[in-house]
Amino acid sequence: MARDTLDATPIAGRHELVEWMEQGSKPERAFRIGTEHEKIPFTLGRHEPVPYEGPKGIRKLLEGMRSLLGWEPIMEGPTIIGLADVTGGGAISLEPGGQFELSGAPVSTIHETCAELNAHLAQVREVAEPLGIGFLGIGMSPKWTRTETPVMPKGRYKIMAGYMPKVGKLGLDMMFRTCTVQVNLDFSSEADMVRKMRVGLALQPVATALFANSPFTEGKPNGFLSFRSEIWRDTDNARSGMLPFAFEDGFGFDRYVDYALDVPMYFVKRGESYVDVSGTSFRDLLAGRHPLLPGETATLSDWINHLSTIFPEVRLKRFLEMRGADAGPWAKLCALPALWVGLLYDQQSLDAAWDLAKDWTAEQRQQLRDDVPRLGLKAEIAGRQLRDIARDVLKLSEAGLKRRGFHDRLGRDETRFLEPLEEIVLTGRSPADKLLALYNGEWDHSVEPAFQALAY
Repeated sequence: MARDTLDATPIAGRHELVEWMEQGSKPERAFRIGTEHEKIPFTLGRHEPVPYEGPKGIRKLLEGMRSLLGWEPIMEGPTIIGLADVTGGGAISLEPGGQFELSGAPVSTIHETCAELNAHLAQVREVAEPLGIGFLGIGMSPKWTRTETPVMPKGRYKIMAGYMPKVGKLGLDMMFRTCTVQVNLDFSSEADMVRKMRVGLALQPVATALFANSPFTEGKPNGFLSFRSEIWRDTDNARSGMLPFAFEDGFGFDRYVDYALDVPMYFVKRGESYVDVSGTSFRDLLAGRHPLLPGETATLSDWINHLSTIFPEVRLKRFLEMRGADAGPWAKLCALPALWVGLLYDQQSLDAAWDLAKDWTAEQRQQLRDDVPRLGLKAEIAGRQLRDIARDVLKLSEAGLKRRGFHDRLGRDETRFLEPLEEIVLTGRSPADKLLALYNGEWDHSVEPAFQALAY
């Protein structure tokens, strides 16, 4: 999750929220790629969770990364909870159960974002190995119970953990036991945002199926290829899902702001403190009549932090976040941004992608999203198997990346990062399918070998 902001600029009214989003528009030459990925720390010896405190805990890991990188610490009171590259680069943050996240710097090419990922994983390993810590590239913790999973000392997570069970059965699993890889992408105008939002939402189940990598819970198969994706179906439906209104006539920044205003709040941050306002209305805060914050009106940071607590399949801020993929092995981390950049940053591919999906109904899109966690590429929509649609999507992405024409120093273009996905479509076997075959075969019904096979 993103670093919480502290910007006390007062918001005069709803129109300023819309304007703030509109100001995210930028010319195509300024488009950037921001890749985020999470990974699960574990003890190399016994494959146990890594606590925050202790001589070989997460705090020591963060302090070691600070010494190595020279990044600024992100503090919550006396507690280090992350690191930031103040020169405009990335940040490292902690998810609720200790998942270690890199929020990458905004860069111009997939070559750059992949180089950043590779450098980060090498740096983390340099610091983590002497502490006896490894990292797992998987969409959900395969072994530990929720009770066994450590809790990170972050105020926002305490508030969220108290609220989640009131609105869904699996929200705590989402918080403490899942990992994703996502890419953040720009738009040039409201119309461009709308087209990208619609394509991203409609085709997000394709990414979920291609990256499905969470088939185990507490040491056994859980019946899903992406249980992480299934978890989102019963986390908090007021703040997640496929946003059917995004496909209605007239959708734009204005309509998304209305949606966001109606999503119940979690917290506001005042100085170093989090104030629990879970379940209340941002509209009341905007109007200066919030029952728990008498006399206060909304600030810009209240709005930015609130937007970070909304979890649809595609999230709009001043950019778009593609949120449907499970975390996975090293090579597939670079494939996720490549997939979406090829589709969304090339006008010809973007238009063709919309042609693929534009006739699907809201009911069909929802059914596909509901089926994919269990069925993966075998799911169907409008009489077509998702594997066939994924094949078309990959061709469009590849063509878009070729037209972008960004080459590395060896003369290779960005299409090479799609190769792991092409194998998945060719064979019809997702990462989760392969893990289940190993579990039922050479792993002899144990998830312990995953800690070698999936370690970064």
